[in-house]
Amino acid sequence: MTSVITTSAELRSLVAEPHPAVAGKAVSRIDDTSRRFLESSPFFLLATTAADGTCDVSPRGDPPGRGALVLDEHTIAIADRKGNRRLDSLTNILQNPRVGLLFLVPGYGDTLRLNGTARIVTGAPYLERMAVRGSVPVLAVEVLVEELFLHCAKAFARSSLWNAASWPERAAVPTAGEIVRGQRGAEVSAAAVDEMLARDVATNQY
Repeated sequence: MTSVITTSAELRSLVAEPHPAVAGKAVSRIDDTSRRFLESSPFFLLATTAADGTCDVSPRGDPPGRGALVLDEHTIAIADRKGNRRLDSLTNILQNPRVGLLFLVPGYGDTLRLNGTARIVTGAPYLERMAVRGSVPVLAVEVLVEELFLHCAKAFARSSLWNAASWPERAAVPTAGEIVRGQRGAEVSAAAVDEMLARDVATNQY
């Protein structure tokens, strides 16, 4: 029979307290070693929350050191690139500046988690350093670090994410066009949607 957990006491009756070294592992600054990891990461996830509590997670990718720039031991800047112009993350930040980030490095199971307070800026002098293919971002998100900590590799070990032998056959996974058709019942074919999206990815990254 399903039981809904509603209190911390109920939760801790099933899950033991963490080891003190784990409970206290978060730091409030970017040390030199963590900086090297962040500057090696070409892909990260940005989590935001709107004023009404609804959440969003946005994938971000760039050449290492261009999409996320460590400004000092307490601040990191994130380039805002071309997207679908919904502005979900940026609108959420205007309503609630608390954000969470998860940084990945291909082939590595360990990740860095960063939580802090964000603001949206333009005209910052460092934006030129974030240019890719001659395109300088108009906006950046600056995050003041409140928590930074290592997340272990168990999720990657369980999922075999970096093991190509475990990847599914492409034909077994619906394409973006098929997903759009399934969700929206679009009049255009799935192949046409796939072609449009592929063209946009190839020509409209920066």
